[in-house]
Amino acid sequence: MNVHPMWEKYPELAKELNKTLKLMENSVNLKNKEVENAVMSMIHSGGKLLRPAYQLLFSQFGENREPKKATSLAAAIELLHTATLIHDDIVDEADIRRGLPTIRSQFGNSTAVYAGDYLFVSCFKLLADYSSSLKSIQLNSRSMEKILSGELGQMDNRYNLEMSINQYLENISGKTAELFSLSCFVGAYESGTSERFAKNCGKIGENIGIAFQIIDDVLDYTQSPEQIGKPVLEDVRQGIYSLPLLYALEEGRESLLPYLEKGESLTDKETEKIYELVHSFGGVTKAQKLAEKYTQQALKGIAKLPETSTDAKNKLLTITQAILARTN
Repeated sequence: MNVHPMWEKYPELAKELNKTLKLMENSVNLKNKEVENAVMSMIHSGGKLLRPAYQLLFSQFGENREPKKATSLAAAIELLHTATLIHDDIVDEADIRRGLPTIRSQFGNSTAVYAGDYLFVSCFKLLADYSSSLKSIQLNSRSMEKILSGELGQMDNRYNLEMSINQYLENISGKTAELFSLSCFVGAYESGTSERFAKNCGKIGENIGIAFQIIDDVLDYTQSPEQIGKPVLEDVRQGIYSLPLLYALEEGRESLLPYLEKGESLTDKETEKIYELVHSFGGVTKAQKLAEKYTQQALKGIAKLPETSTDAKNKLLTITQAILARTN
């Protein structure tokens, strides 16, 4: 199966991403073939492979780039991402992901936990084989810790009507931005750049990740369930309050509270009302403005990258602009 059509404009990158997918496939070998097929279907469920793409592009800034190593590390990072998605679905009790049944909905939570853990192991096996030093493995471990902290922060703040914008940003900095940051850092560092340069690349990735998650949260309030591949505002029922709602609460707390206090018992009509109120109190517009701020910071960072790889730099600018301006 070929990678997402968005990469057709970039044949060399598409070729490396196809190799990345193949490496991911080859790393999955479970005794339970039914679960193995479910993991494979998730690997091929239409994900854009953004994190591996950033890893591969940033690897072009180093003098010691090795294509096999670059694709192997890209595969490790995407396996890590896939594992976190499986575990996310368990915590969120999600039945649908990218329009397909989740592993937990097909096989139950216990099997899904095992499948996610297996992918973590597969990730570290690739890292152990291809990292030039313990640095990447250490950073991956710290990233997993940050991702977990973001997840735990989200859990701690379920149904928290006093949640602040800063708490939200802290959670997504771990939950989403960390993997973008790691991808950019590892890509640069493992191809021979200085640690200082690689950390700067990691900062670019962090800004991309924060903007990406805010846009994802905005899409919950602008798209249909079919377009985003999950029930609209299901997160609100589960007490997960994202940026548009938090901004709307600042302006229209009294109007929103009677609905939010119903928690899981919210009806579809009531979630539609929340949807309308979030728009009317400017939650979506304010969230879009903050996403734009982080987008501009990311683009400024990319613009300052050296011309040692003009091709990679231009692609980074084009791809980042495209994914952070997306409407679906």
